[in-house]
Amino acid sequence: MLKTATDTGSTRTRSWWGWGYADAHPDDAECAALGALLPGTLARPLPTPRVADLSVGRPGATPPASLAHLVTDDPAARAAHAMGRAYRDVIRALRGTPRRIPDLVARPAGDQDVADLLDWAGGHDVAVIPFGGGSSVVGGVEYRGDAHRAVLSLDLTAMDRVLEIDTRGRAARIQAGALGPVLEAQLRPHGLTLRHFPQSFEFSTLGGWLATRAGGHYATVHTHIDDFVQSLRVVAPAATGASWRLPASGAGPSPDRLFLGSEGALGVITEAWMRLQERPRFKASASVAYGDFGAALEAVRALAQSDLAPANCRLLDPGEAMLSGAAQDGSSVLVLGFESATAPVDGRLATALDLALAHGGRADTPASGGDAPADAVTAWRSAFLRMPYLRDGLARMGAVVDTFETAATWDTVPALIDAVRTEVGAAATKATGHTATVNCRLTHVYPDGAAPYFTVAVAGRPGDEVAVWDEIKAAAADVLHRHRATVTHHHAVGRDHRPGYDLQRPEPFALALRAAKDALDPHGVLNPGVLLG
Repeated sequence: MLKTATDTGSTRTRSWWGWGYADAHPDDAECAALGALLPGTLARPLPTPRVADLSVGRPGATPPASLAHLVTDDPAARAAHAMGRAYRDVIRALRGTPRRIPDLVARPAGDQDVADLLDWAGGHDVAVIPFGGGSSVVGGVEYRGDAHRAVLSLDLTAMDRVLEIDTRGRAARIQAGALGPVLEAQLRPHGLTLRHFPQSFEFSTLGGWLATRAGGHYATVHTHIDDFVQSLRVVAPAATGASWRLPASGAGPSPDRLFLGSEGALGVITEAWMRLQERPRFKASASVAYGDFGAALEAVRALAQSDLAPANCRLLDPGEAMLSGAAQDGSSVLVLGFESATAPVDGRLATALDLALAHGGRADTPASGGDAPADAVTAWRSAFLRMPYLRDGLARMGAVVDTFETAATWDTVPALIDAVRTEVGAAATKATGHTATVNCRLTHVYPDGAAPYFTVAVAGRPGDEVAVWDEIKAAAADVLHRHRATVTHHHAVGRDHRPGYDLQRPEPFALALRAAKDALDPHGVLNPGVLLG
């Protein structure tokens, strides 16, 4: 089990096999109620898995005495670090087939510990999988294959301190293992915030966000963690170093860009100087309903191409709106939100509403101050945080429920969404014999395009859920590639998206990336199979 410290200082037990906190999982009755929504699911939920039922073998390697205090071979710790939290991971745990469980788990306390562990691993054919919160949904924190003698999960969460704060420059030097709540709790007394809130905020780390180029709170402008980076410190098997802390630089290719999105394959990010913001004092939100999804898309495009820069600009199609409780009449719903640390934002919200209404929308009563937002906004926010737990509840009923996201230019977005709904839905139905549901929402929007996020749900083939998942993912990857949409907007590449990533990246870049891997990780022990290999 993993213990997670909250910003109040209390602890809750993390689930070793599913999303989030163990005490927040749906019980058997709620699982059965969820299953009733998808005809063809199991009559009763699968039992929750136990570590004691897993085949956790003896470690294939033993660290030297000098590192023994950093390393454990405890079966519960090893099981908790065996996989991420994708549907594929959850169903494998439920079926008792998690595949390769790491031989050891290490918890370094500083850069030197990381360097020493990498040095030992490189000399003893031990694969090293960097691990933050373990919330990967793309196979980014598991080992696949048998090319290495042993596997070490490198858990960085003991390195979780805000080491230095520059209040004048609004920046902080932060260790990469800080979980979201731990990080924000240390910034709050200074009136500052990183304000990067992915759905996995409670269960993911700064280093994980950086290594995967995570998307966060803002739907426009500052959409990715990249936008907040001043400099990075990285420990690689071949060398350790840090980029200069600068507001901007035009000095050649960016050293930070090499490691942002590198997913632990080139080096271990141990610290970062991050740009901060004053905590917002003014907030306002509202929702707009549309009878026509195409008109809603046009409204969102107009908002993205304006200079209004809403913090939240999320469009829910009718299926997403119904599931979240934002609308029950077949409407699509646009959720809008504005915030500022310096001035009221009601005027910007009013202007945005005028623009949205001009495209055929119907507005709910807006709310200001952030304490009592409009009903659709509240419903969406609650459903957004609860959804991963419900996915796991459906998995216990044998359903196949997963998400994938992408980004494409505006000239492609409408056709892309239609193709995903049609073709991925058909593939899921063909694979299972049951009618599939495919819903869509826009999570981030840009002047030149948008990031659609899809949810697929269908009753599975009992005992064969992973194979069904593979078929659905293959169909989705094909649609994205044909429409020249990215294989991922913010979930990272991992191992699951490797085929699509290999097709998307240009060959000169692939050559340079392979050379960087060979130079920085000469023994090939860092997260094998991610990005390369």
